[in-house]
Amino acid sequence: MYRARDRVENEEWLADLDRAADRLDLSAAARERAADLFLSTLPDEERSKRASLAASLYVGALIEGDRRSQGSVADAADVSRLSVQQRWKELIEEAGLERPGW
Repeated sequence: MYRARDRVENEEWLADLDRAADRLDLSAAARERAADLFLSTLPDEERSKRASLAASLYVGALIEGDRRSQGSVADAADVSRLSVQQRWKELIEEAGLERPGW
């Protein structure tokens, strides 16, 4: 879980998340889930935050039934598809969720 202060301290990252969600035309529920995941699993290193943001978008959309491809999420978040592919499973586990069985 994250603190309210985390939301304030990461305002710029959350704005980036919203812009990427706009490009993906994600639902409000998927956006909120992605923001919660991002803030709950926030990496310490600045260079890791962009990949975490993209993985949070992918997982948030997946959980909320607003699924997007890893490639489209990567493009919207300005990372490589490999960044999303390598990070999303770990993010689900960090958040205490179960991976899909497909």
